[in-house]
Amino acid sequence: MDKSELKALLDKVANGRTGVAEALAQIQSAPVADIGYAQLDLARGVRQGAGEVVFGQGKTAAQVAGIVDALVAAGQRHVLVTRLDPQKAAEAHALMTCDASWDYREDARLAVAGGMPEPSGNGRIVVACAGTSDLPVAEEAALTAEFLGNRVERVWDVGVAGLHRLLAHAEILARAQVVIAVAGMEGALASVIGGLVSCPVIAVPTSVGYGASLGGVAALLSMLNSCASGVSVVNIDNGFGAGYQASLINHLSDRD
Repeated sequence: MDKSELKALLDKVANGRTGVAEALAQIQSAPVADIGYAQLDLARGVRQGAGEVVFGQGKTAAQVAGIVDALVAAGQRHVLVTRLDPQKAAEAHALMTCDASWDYREDARLAVAGGMPEPSGNGRIVVACAGTSDLPVAEEAALTAEFLGNRVERVWDVGVAGLHRLLAHAEILARAQVVIAVAGMEGALASVIGGLVSCPVIAVPTSVGYGASLGGVAALLSMLNSCASGVSVVNIDNGFGAGYQASLINHLSDRD
């Protein structure tokens, strides 16, 4: 159960369409499911607005399948699994026993069980990607944001080596509620976008670059030292973290 489902249930109680005892039974489901190799947080959707997300890297296909099955059985309608290679995604899907749909996106290295929800955010999130080599991280950010109920616009290959490419999308950037700027190399894209827009910018450094980029450390430090106001930074290659943070910003008016 997530926040929207809990609110709908409480509305039914208030309107007399559902009894208190019935509602209490639905709310009092166990907050944690112990499946041996994982302690699943079943109350996260009520507490944070989004259910638990599965980090696939380092887990076996059987563990991924078991976690997805348990979350679905507990009532989580949509499950996101990040950092999955194609072989593990196929193996996990074959081992799943629930009847939830399974959509694997190789470009973002993630899978969605149960389909995407309808958009519910206040505005649009724009994901701007510096170069084609940054696309896996950018797509992880974009699909995470869509999974969390946001409308997303993608602006690809607009790095500062050809600034006119970015300026051609100035109108799209100006309409954004949040911009996610994904860049490797020197990471300058976030500062440039931060100087063009009036909304929050979430910078994602990627590990793309030659030796002195130090696996994304150069871009990370550049973004952390941005002179543009309103730029915040997530970890190297953390497209998921950027998409999640952008979704929180885009749903702020939902808090009442």
